Amino acid sequence: MLTKVIDQPKIDRFAKWLEDADKIVIVAHVAPDGDAIGSSLGLWHFLDFQGKTANVIVPNAFPDFLKWMPGSKDILCYDRYKDFANRLIAEADIICCLDFNALKRVETMADVIQSAHAKKILVDHHPYPEEFCDITMSYPKVSSTSELIFRLICRMGYFDDITKEGAECIYTGMMTDTGGFTYNSNDREIYFIISELLSKGIDKDDIYRKVYNTYSESRLRLMGYVLSQMRVYPEHHAALISLTKNEQRNFDYIRGDSEGFVNIPLSIKGVVFSCFLREDTEKPMIKISLRSVGAFPCNQLAAEFFNGGGHLNASGGEFYGTMDQARATFEEALKKFAPLLIAKE
Repeated sequence: MLTKVIDQPKIDRFAKWLEDADKIVIVAHVAPDGDAIGSSLGLWHFLDFQGKTANVIVPNAFPDFLKWMPGSKDILCYDRYKDFANRLIAEADIICCLDFNALKRVETMADVIQSAHAKKILVDHHPYPEEFCDITMSYPKVSSTSELIFRLICRMGYFDDITKEGAECIYTGMMTDTGGFTYNSNDREIYFIISELLSKGIDKDDIYRKVYNTYSESRLRLMGYVLSQMRVYPEHHAALISLTKNEQRNFDYIRGDSEGFVNIPLSIKGVVFSCFLREDTEKPMIKISLRSVGAFPCNQLAAEFFNGGGHLNASGGEFYGTMDQARATFEEALKKFAPLLIAKE
């Protein structure tokens, strides 16, 4: 049995909305990851089973290694089909905002979502949600938004309506947002949910292969290059990897090729904190990815130095400046947080 994480009045209100709704739009954050796509498609399959007209709209493209997921071909990228997407959003009875806590996370979609007359619900696990929805289901202690979607469907009494395809999407979201269940995944209820998803006929081993073992040759060569340039800070139990725009071009980089790179330095004995700096190919900024093990709060460091945030062991942010400046800022952050890092000895 699962504990009742989501407040019952919110569930009842959303269930009532569904009774009267015909057109539903599901939106996720910019540069959607496995949890954003997994939770969106998991909900999409459920709504489709209920006979609803549902559409998933994301701000821009998602990684190739997620395009095997059932329903992924029907996802609408806003930056390619803006007019059509705007019409769907304007005509929606309900807009489901998944895996983001602020409208800025959907970038150019923000204004049209905010001005839409539809009822809006937020389902998310990032801390400090902004108030832009009529219903806010925000539970940072839950490992993934996909897990929340599973809980929501079950609490409404529709476990039997979760299809194999929907279960595959939900599992993928849970798996990717915990690094293959290697962080933020010690809650025993996660494994009860996995058992229930397995009962739907999913092949979790095959899902793992599709997500983690179907990369291109250029990705493996890129990984080797990035690791060869890695900086390790033994006195701080930390490591830093980086990737410039020019380096991405040299390795025929496509979206998703560097997915998971930030986790690799954590396999070094004694390293408990890893940072990955990647120059964005579309905007003049550097994307920051942070991972830690144990109790080191990389979300606090992200908020203080990189205008970001996230979870204790998995966070991110942004930096506006050169790569050298970003590295210098990271080293400054290491000095500031040294007492917490040295305490790991």
